[in-house]
Amino acid sequence: MARGQKTLPKRLINPDPRYNSVVLEKFIHHLMEGGKKNTARKVVYRALSLAEDRLKKPPMEVFARALKNVAPQIEVKTRRMGGANYQVPVPVQGERKRFLAMKWIIQAARAQKGKDMGTRLADELFAGFNNEGNAIKTKLQVEKMAEANRAFAFLGR
Repeated sequence: MARGQKTLPKRLINPDPRYNSVVLEKFIHHLMEGGKKNTARKVVYRALSLAEDRLKKPPMEVFARALKNVAPQIEVKTRRMGGANYQVPVPVQGERKRFLAMKWIIQAARAQKGKDMGTRLADELFAGFNNEGNAIKTKLQVEKMAEANRAFAFLGR
């Protein structure tokens, strides 16, 4: 943390009404655009029901496993030393790991075209559940970059 900055207390987020999950509510918040939480909630619930129909598993199990599969173990951070920038591999901790997984799943779903968002999100959750798809590709790219820069690991804090 930089000097002179104060840490803000974490906000408490109420769990979503249908599945009683704080993680799912955070996912809904990340998906939301323009303050339209009910629209985002409908899209997520539709995606979960479609994924449940396809996999014949409980929707929260599908969601949790997709998040777990997409979450990276290691990432790179830029560190400036002696006039040069180095990509330093660092392990990813809990909250950031979940944030990156959610972000990549939503980005991959938004990148698809031709279907409604609920179907695209269901497709991406299904792909994440099976360790495939664009979100998994992003994770593998990040981990590959960290592996390639392993020589600079000693620069990490």
